[in-house]
Amino acid sequence: MPGAVAEPTGERKRKRKAVEADQSTAPKPKARKVEKDGPRSAGIEEEILLLESQILESRKHYNSIATLLRHVEAGNGQDQASITAAVALCRVFCRLMALGSFSKPEEAPKSERTIVQWLRGQLEAYKELLLSLLSMADLVVSSTALTLLMRLLKGETESLNQAWVDKWRSRIFKTIVSRLIAAETPDAIREEFVDKYLQPFDDVRYFTFACLTAILADSQTEDLLDNVLTIMNSLDVEIGERTSFDSFYAERPREKEHKIRSLTAHKKQAQDLWLKILNGNLTKHQRKNILGLVSHQIAPWFTRVELLMDFLTDSFNAGGSLSLVALSGLFHLMQEKNLDYPQFYTKLYSLLSPEILHSKHRSRFFRLLNIFLSSTHLPAAMVASFIKRLARLSLFAPPSGIVVVVPWIYNLLKSHPSCTFMIHRKPEHSSHKPGEGMDDPFDMAEPDPMETNAIDSSLWEIHTLQSHYHPNVATIAKIISEQFTKQAYNLEDFLDHSYSSMLTAELSKEIKKAPVVEYEIPKKTLFKHTDPTQKDSLLVSLWDFT
Repeated sequence: MPGAVAEPTGERKRKRKAVEADQSTAPKPKARKVEKDGPRSAGIEEEILLLESQILESRKHYNSIATLLRHVEAGNGQDQASITAAVALCRVFCRLMALGSFSKPEEAPKSERTIVQWLRGQLEAYKELLLSLLSMADLVVSSTALTLLMRLLKGETESLNQAWVDKWRSRIFKTIVSRLIAAETPDAIREEFVDKYLQPFDDVRYFTFACLTAILADSQTEDLLDNVLTIMNSLDVEIGERTSFDSFYAERPREKEHKIRSLTAHKKQAQDLWLKILNGNLTKHQRKNILGLVSHQIAPWFTRVELLMDFLTDSFNAGGSLSLVALSGLFHLMQEKNLDYPQFYTKLYSLLSPEILHSKHRSRFFRLLNIFLSSTHLPAAMVASFIKRLARLSLFAPPSGIVVVVPWIYNLLKSHPSCTFMIHRKPEHSSHKPGEGMDDPFDMAEPDPMETNAIDSSLWEIHTLQSHYHPNVATIAKIISEQFTKQAYNLEDFLDHSYSSMLTAELSKEIKKAPVVEYEIPKKTLFKHTDPTQKDSLLVSLWDFT
């Protein structure tokens, strides 16, 4: 560092002498107790605090800044002395910023400009140390580094003689955001950043969106997109026409009509970020994660929601589980934003595959399907196709899926009475002999629900389920054969059933009558008896297990 600058006045010298005289006469405080192996650490911490007070007291002690930096670098945040030095340096630099020590006019002497240049170099070195601590696995260390970095950011924005926007666009904030979404940074630190800064402060949120958009424009790796989605997924801010933006972490903008206070400007920043994410090379898991956020967390940020249409339709057309997850967001845009999706019900009909009743998204799908077909203005032929196809699929479905299908069909028949002919239609035809039945006119392979001829068919599948091996399925299937006295069934009572829940319910029933068992237990069931007097079981006569 350049030579220390002498104090300008004698008045400050006299004041310091008076303070030193008072301190010499004052009783010395008792030594603080430390643990047996920690006297050296306690001594270093006291030295650090002394160096801090000396730096703030006089410019001739500026060289102590380098000493404190060495303490931080030596400990690397792994000991208390290193953390104490980092916190002390933050106080020193924030104080110097407030005093204007980092900005000197061009007409200032060369020695002054040299000191300022040196201080800026020490500040940059300190920032780099904190950024390295931000990625530490020790959450106490990384959390402290985040707090100190944000405190430095606040000090810079309040002291720099620049335009308000330029202060936030300084390198430090973009570097903090870049380090936060790096793969080595713990998820807990990203969550802390969201909770402490991104969620409550409008200026932090606005410029975080801007920084993330710029970062994703340069690079879009899988880990990077995962971490950005973690941040955006954790963000829960209500956006509406009356939302006010008047919560600032740093200095407020002087202009009352500044764009940072505008709802449109905030939406524009968030929309640009989400579009950059949606247009990236997303994995299937990331796409599913985004689709689950569309209706309640992404669409409110868009000024032009039609920009989401391509992403949703591509996901919907992809088929499989992606189509199921995309249903919610797509229907939200159709219902709330009046966007049109041609042949929506044809595509929805194609999702009724044998896998749907085995899928983990089954409950979510039936909730949405119940909404999509709730309108009484839908053609009866279309509704009948959905009823008939699900009835056919239930023949090969697990019991937990069948107990959802039957009440759903009941509710649909109740709201669409013109489809009840499918129940009462006689299964026999005049051209057939009695008992032979009839050919089912329903075409399972037809993709168009208006052309399947389901309205001319019958629900013989539900009658078949009345003989199901599971007693609960057989019982619930009989509601179609009884009078429709119940207004509707609550689907929520059936959606969460599984093999486990149904087995538990069956085992917990109280046995009113003991079941009849064989009076004689066979010695061998799968193999032939060696004793010719013993009769072999039926299984042995049907299969050879040897």
